[in-house]
Amino acid sequence: MDSTQDTAVGRTGYGHRLGRLVGTGLVATVAAMVATTLAAALARALGVGFEIPDGGEAIPLPGFASVTGLFCVVGIVIAAALLRWSARPARRFVQTAVTLTVISLVPPLLAGADAATTAALVGLHLVAAAVMIPSLARSLRRPT
Repeated sequence: MDSTQDTAVGRTGYGHRLGRLVGTGLVATVAAMVATTLAAALARALGVGFEIPDGGEAIPLPGFASVTGLFCVVGIVIAAALLRWSARPARRFVQTAVTLTVISLVPPLLAGADAATTAALVGLHLVAAAVMIPSLARSLRRPT
């Protein structure tokens, strides 16, 4: 009977931590979406065109919010998986998220856009990462 109770307590603890992680992640996702959209609007006001040569059209402001939201949710899923299966989820998440952030900087550099657009896109990736990574990493740390 003790092992059954231990398992139930362990799942309750995991469920509580998962709920806290998802809640924090969703709030951070909204914050990242707002931050990247505002930063993109500021960059656009300063003259950044956000035109990608292949499409010829500028990236619309809602596009920044939606793509940021999508990849932030992917980050939450990765964090949840690490919470479940890693002995050190916060550390592994930061390692994974930083690596994926660096990889995400490659497409803007290869897109062939002008220097201002490239710099702004790289900056927007870093803005979203600066919001999401610390928020999720804090949620993954064991409560004291």
